[in-house]
Amino acid sequence: MIQHARRLFLSLGLATAMALGSASAPAMAQVPYLSLIPQNSSKYAAIVVDAKTGEVLYGKRADAPRYPASITKVMTLYLAFEALAAGKIELDDPVVFSPRAAAQSPTKLGVRAGDSITVMQAMQGMVTRSANDASVAMAEKLGGTEQRFATLMTLRAHELGMTNTNFTNANGLPDSRNISSARDLAILSRAVMRDYPQYYRLFSTKSFNFRGQTIGNHNHMLSEVSGVDGLKTGFTNASGFNIAISGVRDNRRLIVVVLGGPNRITRDRVAESLLNTGFEVLDRRARGEQITVAQNFFEPPQLAQATQPSMQQGDTDLGLSIQLASSPPPSRASKIQIVEPSTVPKLNGKAKASAGGRWTIQVGAFKNRSDAREQLSLVEKKFGKHVDDAKAVAEKDNGRYTARFSGMNETEAKNACKAIKAKKQPCVVMAPGRG
Repeated sequence: MIQHARRLFLSLGLATAMALGSASAPAMAQVPYLSLIPQNSSKYAAIVVDAKTGEVLYGKRADAPRYPASITKVMTLYLAFEALAAGKIELDDPVVFSPRAAAQSPTKLGVRAGDSITVMQAMQGMVTRSANDASVAMAEKLGGTEQRFATLMTLRAHELGMTNTNFTNANGLPDSRNISSARDLAILSRAVMRDYPQYYRLFSTKSFNFRGQTIGNHNHMLSEVSGVDGLKTGFTNASGFNIAISGVRDNRRLIVVVLGGPNRITRDRVAESLLNTGFEVLDRRARGEQITVAQNFFEPPQLAQATQPSMQQGDTDLGLSIQLASSPPPSRASKIQIVEPSTVPKLNGKAKASAGGRWTIQVGAFKNRSDAREQLSLVEKKFGKHVDDAKAVAEKDNGRYTARFSGMNETEAKNACKAIKAKKQPCVVMAPGRG
């Protein structure tokens, strides 16, 4: 009955729009569940993306900063997939739980400090139970420390085109600096299935057996909605109920991200409505209809009015405007090298001594030294007043060349990165000993 009503709403919306205008007039698609979002919600953001073309079919506050919560783990898993594909780790390698990893807040697997599980079990735990302890243990295995791994996460995110994202931990537990956006999380979701299709299927795991217990997946849409085969849910009090999903129907794939739902049921139903509507539009296009999707899907006027005053930086939604943006696939950027703790590089003595400071900023990682030097020259040219007194270093790091400015104090490093990131350039502050 619900499915019938949803199709009826959509059909009426499309028919009305086409009756009122030419064949190329935008068609309005009705998504009734959006009315369930509280009228005073300042957390809601969403996006629907065609996974093949990158076309944005719908966006509501798509670039507004939001707390990703446990969707953060998708980036942790992306870097784990990268390490697996590069042969740096194997699925049956041990992941040892440090006291810090074991002490993480629930939800978690509950592995004791000093104990270990396999890489595969750690990844399954992250996907299903959203295990915070397994996320930190994996981060420590791949990056040496969670702090350094979070730096690698942010660098990789920027390489993928996630310009509004900054990671400070591997699991998404509350931290006001751990931020992303609906668009960035869609980019990440698309990158996972594009770059590592052999591992993407892990996100469709409905349950797995771990030490005598069956652990179910928090993502109920895997069982409830036709075609959905991933990705991840998330929740904190600050973020609300988040989800990033992907589904396939008739050989077409969509990605849907919904952030800030008031509860799990509403979040899931909104995501399902957006997914169904997106597939309806693609199906009608395939039959030759020239239609688009309304920017607000006939959202209740009171919702649009209530949310406008609380828009945050990066929110480009214009209420009832109609917009169909095209988002090209992010470029296939260079891979960040994941290193074991024993090989984490340290700043050399010369870099530490220069300019009277021990802080460093990293502005990129490249396949060859010439590209790293070119990036250093670009930053020096555009942001000279922030890096003039620093030492520019194109440093080899496990087969990669990092572009860094060292010898800064804490204030100089943070101010420099703030200015560089404001121009959508990658930059990460590295405290003494983090490099």
